[in-house]
Amino acid sequence: MDEREDVELARQQVAEVLRRINQAWRDGRPDDLRPLFHPGVVMAYPAFAGHVEGREALLAGFADFCENARVHAFEESGHRIDVTGRTAVASFVFAMTYERDGQRYRSSGRDLWVFAEEAGQWVAVWRTMLDLKDDPVDA
Repeated sequence: MDEREDVELARQQVAEVLRRINQAWRDGRPDDLRPLFHPGVVMAYPAFAGHVEGREALLAGFADFCENARVHAFEESGHRIDVTGRTAVASFVFAMTYERDGQRYRSSGRDLWVFAEEAGQWVAVWRTMLDLKDDPVDA
């Protein structure tokens, strides 16, 4: 396999991991994310207003959302995956309508993930959301 084929295979593998991540939280199965996250994964909050470190902390955030929010619509587009060696950066544009605490919100932005290949598996090591808009929807 030449380098171009290696990169294409890595892109496909990362795309599958990202698909599994989005499917797990959308299906309300945050525990399914565990093997997809590195133990030291970090999430930088939007606008880099803070961060959470570690798989357990990130899983807790997904679990909270799954338990306390109801997604009415979720769309993603503009996928891009760049691979260099054993590192990949994946991003996509999203638009979502969800309900939490009796209030509907429309959320949109770009989800940005960094993955590393470890022992033949791609795992998420870093995440942030760019250009995030999270606005209440008038009833």
